[in-house]
Amino acid sequence: MIGASAAGNWSLRHEVLFSRARVSSRVCRAAGDRVCCGFQLGLRQARAPRHHAKQSDGKKQAKHRPIHGPNYNPPYAAIVVDANSDLVLHEASPDAPRHPASLTKIMTLYMLFEQIEAGKFKLDTPLQVSAHAAMQTPTKLGLKANSTIIVEDAIKGMCTRSANDAAVVVSEAIGGTESDFAALMTEKARALGMLNTTYVNASGLPAEEQITTARDQAILGRAIQERFPTYYRYFSTVSFRYRGKDIHNHNGLLGQVKGLDGIKTGYTEASGYNLVTSVRRDARHIVAVVLGGKSGAARNERMRQLIDEHIVHASARRTAPPIMETVRREEIKSTPVIEKSEPAIAVAPAPVVVVAPAAVLPASLTPAEASAPMLAGQTPPANPPRAEAPQPQAEAPQPQPEAPQPQAPAARAPAPATPPPTLAKATATPRVSHSRKPALQPGMAAAPARALVSPPDPKGAW
Repeated sequence: MIGASAAGNWSLRHEVLFSRARVSSRVCRAAGDRVCCGFQLGLRQARAPRHHAKQSDGKKQAKHRPIHGPNYNPPYAAIVVDANSDLVLHEASPDAPRHPASLTKIMTLYMLFEQIEAGKFKLDTPLQVSAHAAMQTPTKLGLKANSTIIVEDAIKGMCTRSANDAAVVVSEAIGGTESDFAALMTEKARALGMLNTTYVNASGLPAEEQITTARDQAILGRAIQERFPTYYRYFSTVSFRYRGKDIHNHNGLLGQVKGLDGIKTGYTEASGYNLVTSVRRDARHIVAVVLGGKSGAARNERMRQLIDEHIVHASARRTAPPIMETVRREEIKSTPVIEKSEPAIAVAPAPVVVVAPAAVLPASLTPAEASAPMLAGQTPPANPPRAEAPQPQAEAPQPQPEAPQPQAPAARAPAPATPPPTLAKATATPRVSHSRKPALQPGMAAAPARALVSPPDPKGAW
């Protein structure tokens, strides 16, 4: 009995040491409790290194390891866009809301590239690491609070390991706070035409309000390489060395698919396994998006299928216009100023147009003024140019019309028969002659007012 029991225990011990099945391990531990203390201690010592090794790795990776089971089925969406023609070659629920996960960092990097292009940052600019950034959950670079990281390392950390702490560092450097930066990201998404995307953080960590679509991610995947071709090359980084450690890219298709030059992976429990890729073969160029893969391997395999199936149908000639921002924040702020100034610019010439003729009218006679004496019933003098003299003061002598009438000779009656020459001379001559001064003095009190038009010259003409 004892020998048989000892043999059975030995068999169980052998199973503990070499079997990887959980059920077998539980049976082994149960059997170990029935053996002698020395044998039991040996079992614990044999298991201890393996157990602690798993626990050590688990502390670093448990938070970002998949927790789903075999029935895991996240919502799927996909799209393939011909970047040369802007035609959609394939789509499956392209506008259905999905969680972007770490695809969020594509927009974070877009905003950073924009700041570098504007000269606000350089690749070697140190960025301060806050306590909030250091507290981000994996995956991360392990940045310490109150330390710094240069811009280029932050870029590589996001493109390869999808470092959440680096993303928050960048967001605080640009927006002040991560939430304010997320608002800028959403605004930028609207400007690019990503109408169904909303950001609430810079990393893509789980957030119910952070949503996007496959179509919007295809727009962003094209826009970032068209706008920043120099900095886009970071998405093809296979690995880089940071603080003595090699950091590898999560995109397993880099170097495995012909013509694939990026760009980003993503995963959360709610989103599934996401991937945006850009592929160039010969003169063809496509951008493909897969959201909601059941595993990283399943996602990659689906992406391979979409690329191989649809790139042959892509155009080899560029006809699509580049993706441009339709509305910028600077334009929105300046628009009210332009709208307020436009009425002033339109109205300003109006006073000039109206006032300028008013200033010219007193210097010359209009046809209405030239006919004023005849309408009042006065007989103009024999000299046609002088018949125009009473026009500015035609109403003043009306109360005493008999005084000047006896002085008008009968020979001057034909003067009204030639009004056109009179108008022509009045218009062409800057200084107009009036009726004789001696004839108007006895009955016209308004004679001094004529001096306002032009002073008399030595010959007695006005």
